[in-house]
Amino acid sequence: MSKAIKLVAASKYKNGFKDGYPLVTEESVQRIPKGIEEGAIIVLTDESGQFIGKGYYGKQNKGRGWILSRNSQEIFNEAFFATKFKEALKRREALLRDPETTAFRVFNGEGDGIGGITIDYYDGFYVISWYSQGIYTFRNAVIQALMNNADVKGLYEKKRFAVKGTYIEDDDFAAGERASFPLMVKENGISFPIYLNDGAMVGVFLDQRHVRKTIRDKYAEGKTVLNTFSYTGAFSAAAALGGAVKTTSVDLANRSKSKTIEMFSVNGIDFEAQDIIVEDVFNYFKYAVRKKLKFDMVILDPPSFARSKKHTFSARKDYPDLLAQAIQITEKNGIIVASSNCSTFNMKKFKDFIKKAFAQTGDRYKILEEFTLPEDFRTIKEFKEGDYLKVAFIQKL
Repeated sequence: MSKAIKLVAASKYKNGFKDGYPLVTEESVQRIPKGIEEGAIIVLTDESGQFIGKGYYGKQNKGRGWILSRNSQEIFNEAFFATKFKEALKRREALLRDPETTAFRVFNGEGDGIGGITIDYYDGFYVISWYSQGIYTFRNAVIQALMNNADVKGLYEKKRFAVKGTYIEDDDFAAGERASFPLMVKENGISFPIYLNDGAMVGVFLDQRHVRKTIRDKYAEGKTVLNTFSYTGAFSAAAALGGAVKTTSVDLANRSKSKTIEMFSVNGIDFEAQDIIVEDVFNYFKYAVRKKLKFDMVILDPPSFARSKKHTFSARKDYPDLLAQAIQITEKNGIIVASSNCSTFNMKKFKDFIKKAFAQTGDRYKILEEFTLPEDFRTIKEFKEGDYLKVAFIQKL
């Protein structure tokens, strides 16, 4: 490994770094030398040359690298990664022992001490996601450390370091034995068919575990449910298993239909008794308003950014308008499950969006409960944007 590159913290960011902020960005340091290589070791100091932290350079959609240690002598080798993995696995002992939940996150980037990498668990199979070429240069040490410290049946990897964190198409199998697909996993007793070799999305967003359980156990019984941006229909299946009288799943992606049918089928739900619609959600809302359709529960979990032929949606700008449309087709006393995974605003701002949307429609509301990330998606208080998930169960009064 070549000589460490020295970076000097910009004065307005210095205290944040000293308090434990881990992400290095273009603005947070005085300058990034030209030609710096991905994976280069960086040493961060203040203007007077006082050591702050040590990490690696890696260009990703969030920034330019991560501080991994406050010890100037630290070496980022297999032993370093092994220590982090052991601590992370220990924190998730209860989940690893739970027979009703066999899919969750075992390592959550900077929350577990290494920004730029996440590791998910699917019934003995592990999936590493690499978010920069920089962290990928440590691949051998990372994989060795994981294989030696976790009971890994098979290992898959996702390279997410193309532009904007998009996935790089590849055979994602890395080590151990190959899984046969669909791999069946459970989450609070709900079955999920998983495809670890099928692009960036494997079939479930693990961060919504508590939300799905809450829909099933507390809110779905006897309800008509609309699930928008429904992807594989996970929320719809949770609602149906909780006794919903009918679910309607709407998503623009063609494959969402077969995925949702599969999701219902593996959970013993008659998919023909449900509505599965391939359609732009924005068009569907217009149609529902025109036809005066009303639902007892509307689930609204749009991507942070989406582009269809006619619409560009950005959660930051457009969430209140989208929510206002959902309010119009929700029955009085009905429930809206409003969710956003956009990391550029916090729960306080999200609640402002909710307030704005209800002001727009002139309806009253009450927030019944709120969710952020589940405990396996560990975050640190010094990196607030890592705690990106915001979910509110709202009753329209």
